[in-house]
Amino acid sequence: MASIALEIPRGAWRRPIGLPLENPGRSLPEPHVSIDDGYWQGVPLGGIGAGTIGRTYRGDFARWHLDPGRHRYEPLPACMFSIFVEDQSGRLSQALWTEAPSRELAAWPWRYPVGAGFYAALYPRSWFVYEWERLPVRLAVEQFSPVIPHNYRESSYPVAVFLWFIENPTSEPLRVGILFTWQNLLGFGWDHRVPGGGIHRSRAEALASGRMIGVEMMGGEGPAQEPWDGSWALAALEVPGVEVTYRTWFPAEGDGAEIWEDFAADGRLESDAGAISPPEGERAGAGLAATFRLAPGEKRVVPMALAWDLPIVEFGAGDRWYRRHTVFFGRSGRNAWEIVREALERYPAWREGIQAWQRPILSDPTVPDWYLTALFNELYFIADGATAWVVDPADPEGIGRFAQIECYDYPFYETLDVRFYGSFPLLMLWPELEKAVMRDFIATVPQADLTLRTIEANGGQAPRKLPGALPHDLGSPLEAPWRMPNAYRFQDPNIWKDLNSKFVLLLYRDYVFTGDRELVESGWPAVRMALEYLKLFDRDADGLPENEGLPDQTYDTWPMRGPSAYCGGLWLAALEAAIRMADLVGDPEARSRYEDWLRRARESFEALLWNGQYYRYDALSPHRDSIMADQLAGQWYADLTGLPPIVPEPHILQAFRTIYDYNVRRFAEGRRGAVNGMRPDGTVDRCSNQSAEVWVGVTYALASAMLARGMEEEAWRTAWGAYHVTYEEKGYWFRTPEAWDERGDFRASMYLRPGAIWAIEWVRRR
Repeated sequence: MASIALEIPRGAWRRPIGLPLENPGRSLPEPHVSIDDGYWQGVPLGGIGAGTIGRTYRGDFARWHLDPGRHRYEPLPACMFSIFVEDQSGRLSQALWTEAPSRELAAWPWRYPVGAGFYAALYPRSWFVYEWERLPVRLAVEQFSPVIPHNYRESSYPVAVFLWFIENPTSEPLRVGILFTWQNLLGFGWDHRVPGGGIHRSRAEALASGRMIGVEMMGGEGPAQEPWDGSWALAALEVPGVEVTYRTWFPAEGDGAEIWEDFAADGRLESDAGAISPPEGERAGAGLAATFRLAPGEKRVVPMALAWDLPIVEFGAGDRWYRRHTVFFGRSGRNAWEIVREALERYPAWREGIQAWQRPILSDPTVPDWYLTALFNELYFIADGATAWVVDPADPEGIGRFAQIECYDYPFYETLDVRFYGSFPLLMLWPELEKAVMRDFIATVPQADLTLRTIEANGGQAPRKLPGALPHDLGSPLEAPWRMPNAYRFQDPNIWKDLNSKFVLLLYRDYVFTGDRELVESGWPAVRMALEYLKLFDRDADGLPENEGLPDQTYDTWPMRGPSAYCGGLWLAALEAAIRMADLVGDPEARSRYEDWLRRARESFEALLWNGQYYRYDALSPHRDSIMADQLAGQWYADLTGLPPIVPEPHILQAFRTIYDYNVRRFAEGRRGAVNGMRPDGTVDRCSNQSAEVWVGVTYALASAMLARGMEEEAWRTAWGAYHVTYEEKGYWFRTPEAWDERGDFRASMYLRPGAIWAIEWVRRR
């Protein structure tokens, strides 16, 4: 225990506990109303694919992503930490939440003072440091889950660790109690009323470091395991000088007076019967208290942990999968106690693993603190993005199947056009998961599903999936991920002009990072098929696929007509990548063909789109001379992966300078990132809602591309705008959206694309 010390590292985002934000960003109006739970969010707890729980910087547990694809925001007052302190002048007891419930647990003392201390966050760790003049102790808690790069075991655990740091700065002894209560979240639906047959029981077990004491909550023994069945456990470590007491059950409804009066009397609980079945149909809680005395000047660290074992993921079409953690703990759903035991045994090693990974980056004096804040905290989405990490029945001992959602408003898994930007953290930190996703995409390329669907944007009919067309996504949690790709139907993804190029570039990028030739070899037939399919859209034989005057790429309300800078540049870079891959697999015929395509395409790209200052948005639309922030997306990937330039070197720098001058500096005083489209007269392109938006992931991608080209000042200023809106101005921390407008109001919170900030780190590590 002596080696564990409170330390809040450089780059941690800070905010006074419970302090409201003036002028926060709001959801954009119809038709794009997005989930807006407010700016109170904090670091989510829970491993990758395990389901997550969000604790806000007010102190309540309120965001529940325990079942992939289902978003719930609701504070549950019975899920709470509380403090008791007794000195010579009297006793103080306080629930550590700055708000109060409207009905439940009215006997508890709520409304911890706003601003009495601060919250800090550097994912996956976060801290509450309590600084209230009425507290005679120095009090802080560090909370984290073992989300550790290149770790494919503990990173999947459904567990949270809470390390309480307590110090007596006074000249007299103190008695201190920490109360941890939790509501039974098992059962059917969200009401969480206890089903028949459930049981709460106390348990104790000797560990090398002390005696683990806690409460286990288990569901009933039904005929079939339901997705919400399973078990929960909370526990604390009893060591010399620390007493751990418990209540196996208390009503989570009503005024809560009984358990509170018990705790407030002496900072402990009168431990009740060892096992009890709470009344069926009620909301039930359990609690434990760690109680100890502190001599003047004494310090103590008290570890607590929470675990849940919800072994089954069920999607909308009825497909059921076992979560990754069941490989290590079994599939019964009765193993929360075993998980919490490992947490109390292994948390020092987990914590050190996180610190060892972050330390070299945090100690780099060449990067600003704000960059570190955004770099690490944007990783929240790895676990919190409706993430599914499940056992593959075809290879139960393998890495499994993995998928992240685009966002909860657009519930699609591994949206290909978006992961082109947002998958850098997965590749750089958990590369085996990235390769698993790419293998799933490889398998989709020859697939066909000719079921006709209505396209929402225009009312037309289109097949769900054509052979050779890369799917927009790997499916939806509302249907059947992996089994039914292309859940998206707003536009027809079979005619999109960016998906196939992005697939080729992603595959090559992943090879460059991992050196895994087998990935290229297994994907080569799909690469050839994807390029042949996209070449069919070069209807005038100029070497470039033509956009069709409707939104047929990731900007799905912003139409392009004829050759475009965005899709054309991706095509050029994809051909360069395919030439390299042809050499790797020994396919000279394909290499020669792609070289011929590339030669013709480059000539047309320059002739049709370069205007001396930048590459035109496209060749034929009414807004063809607009300045697109993302016009060099293909060059970005070429630079990242060591491919030759897709366009003349002087044109690259000139285009980036123009983008910086117009899309960054002239938009919102250069304080909100890069707007997607600007007109040559310096006004925002308002031909669609998306042309007038800032896309956070595109801004970070643009900053990465500038940095790769030596434009350091411009790169950092561009990226800072995205950070500033997210973490300082508009309150988008831990719910970073896809987009905001000139006012800073947002669309599509909790979005995948902002993971592109890790492309900046990719450039820095070259």
